[in-house]
Amino acid sequence: MQKLGLFGIFLSIGLHMNAQTNTQDYTGEYYLQGVMETASGFKLNPDSTFEFFFSYGALDRMGTGRWTVHGNDLVLNSKSRPPLDFKLVSTSAGDAKNIVIKISDPNKNLLRYIDCTVMGDKGSTTLTTDHDGYARFPVSKIDSIGLLFTWCPDRMSVFKVAKSGDHYYEFHFEPWIAEVFFDNFKLSIDKEGLDGPHPLLVNKRFHYEKAK
Repeated sequence: MQKLGLFGIFLSIGLHMNAQTNTQDYTGEYYLQGVMETASGFKLNPDSTFEFFFSYGALDRMGTGRWTVHGNDLVLNSKSRPPLDFKLVSTSAGDAKNIVIKISDPNKNLLRYIDCTVMGDKGSTTLTTDHDGYARFPVSKIDSIGLLFTWCPDRMSVFKVAKSGDHYYEFHFEPWIAEVFFDNFKLSIDKEGLDGPHPLLVNKRFHYEKAK
């Protein structure tokens, strides 16, 4: 067995202890502070994965990914977000008097929370779906349809209209519609936890206190 020497032994022990200390310093649960009626935070796991949660009223959202530390910053990344949050499942000629957009989902409580926008040469018009998931517009020439789930207003999904003669469009939710995605999301590390933005609460800085 090769002898390390006294300096080598101390260096090896120091590096090992430093690695353990870094892991112990950052892993754990961090909870959002100072936001009424909202529960949110991050769990940093020892394998460099993280879990994010957000709960406000009846709305629950989550996200996962990997965390790294660069200097004094915690950096969060997840898989790339898919391009659309809805899926177009059928189209047809439908009613000659109306453009009908239908949202289908087993959870009927969600159907009335989608803003539907039809866009064409005369501008755009937006309606919100009714309790059955329908939005009905007077017939006009449209070239695209935008859908926004108002509980998750991160992004509108825009679909190009392939056939100008179609007046009926049925959509489903994609399974990731409530998932939160992270792209080089940075939080500053301080003695009591984390400080910085929130992925869903905009234009403010927040503090996340580490659980004891």
